Amino acid sequence: MSRPTIKTDLIEAGETGYLKLEQVIQTLPDETQAFNFEVTEKMTKAHWQRDQNLRDVLIHLYEWHQLLLNWVAANQNGKATPFLPAPYNWKNYAQMNQAFWEKHQTTSLEDAKNMLNTSHSEVMALANTFSNAELFTKQYFSWTGTSSLGAYFVSATSSHYDWAMKKLKKQIKANR
Repeated sequence: MSRPTIKTDLIEAGETGYLKLEQVIQTLPDETQAFNFEVTEKMTKAHWQRDQNLRDVLIHLYEWHQLLLNWVAANQNGKATPFLPAPYNWKNYAQMNQAFWEKHQTTSLEDAKNMLNTSHSEVMALANTFSNAELFTKQYFSWTGTSSLGAYFVSATSSHYDWAMKKLKKQIKANR
């Protein structure tokens, strides 16, 4: 599916992506197993080294949902807030992702699943409160910068779910 540009496609992509993610999780040979796929020199993104198991991936998704939910709420309440919390920006957000990882090293897999399930529902419900124009007109809201609000929803849902599935499929393939 191409990147959503209308509300109905955003909702469908988010819900479908989440269901596909759940299906991929069900095919993992052992949900508690540490990832054992080979990390190659082509895998230069920090997450290949950072995320060591399913819990780490799910918590990453959960925390990005929280970023979106908190950002929208703050700005809707009149508090001008950037998407990434200080001291992070788009040049150093890998450090923020590392902080999320560190924060949740004692979170159980079951809690991670429940947290993600709840936050996914909250994000999708929030997306439903906006009109198509509010979601996909660039700069409709001053706080979205040069982008559209919908682009942030896509990034926090379907695009991130695709990222997670790619990683989990590597683990499945490594255990065949």
